[in-house]
Amino acid sequence: MIKEAIDKILGLAGIHTQEIGEQVFTNSDLRRVHEATTETLKVRNLSGIVDYITSNFDGKFPFIVHIQSPTQVSVVTGYNRDLQRNLIIEANALLPDINFGSYYNIENFNILLQSCFVQSNTRDALLSIVGNVKDEQVTSFGDDGVSQQVTAKTGVATIENVKLPNPVLLKPFRTFVEIAQPETAFVFRMKDGPSAALFEADGGEWKLRAIAEIKVYLDERLDDYIEEGKVIIIG
Repeated sequence: MIKEAIDKILGLAGIHTQEIGEQVFTNSDLRRVHEATTETLKVRNLSGIVDYITSNFDGKFPFIVHIQSPTQVSVVTGYNRDLQRNLIIEANALLPDINFGSYYNIENFNILLQSCFVQSNTRDALLSIVGNVKDEQVTSFGDDGVSQQVTAKTGVATIENVKLPNPVLLKPFRTFVEIAQPETAFVFRMKDGPSAALFEADGGEWKLRAIAEIKVYLDERLDDYIEEGKVIIIG
């Protein structure tokens, strides 16, 4: 209790500093008071970002809209006095789970193509092949060591060897649904069982195209705010 009383008396005396030699001493410890930050809103689509900004609900302009990846977009303010930004709202895309580079049995691969890829002629051709495989054996042929063939039903009563197409251009769902899903090159492989897999073959270039498409989407819907300097889009 005596110590607390002494500390209180010293506190009432004000803050003083004194130099002793090359050192500076004070009769009180100072602590920095950090500026409060906001609780981040979480949404699952790009339209949620647009709706928040155009509503001017909190009146916190200007904003930076940061397209971090094909699946994540965040809206932040400028620096506060602590040189920190407020993360106002963040959109994370809801996407199916696709394991590229992993082999699926034919039934699961068929379901994967139908549920997780945009309809296209190439997708339908793959469905036709894997849905009509009649032999568990997958053979390799050709001098390149890459080409494969399977025994598949090709007509009402016709069964023959079918060469697997490679590479294949497909559009899996892997960015926000408001934009066109980027077409990507894949290596299509099968092995005994039979089972099938898709391996990405574009070095991740699809991500850059998806980010560019997200930027176009936001530019079009936030054009007035960009013109007025209230919104800056980084992608």
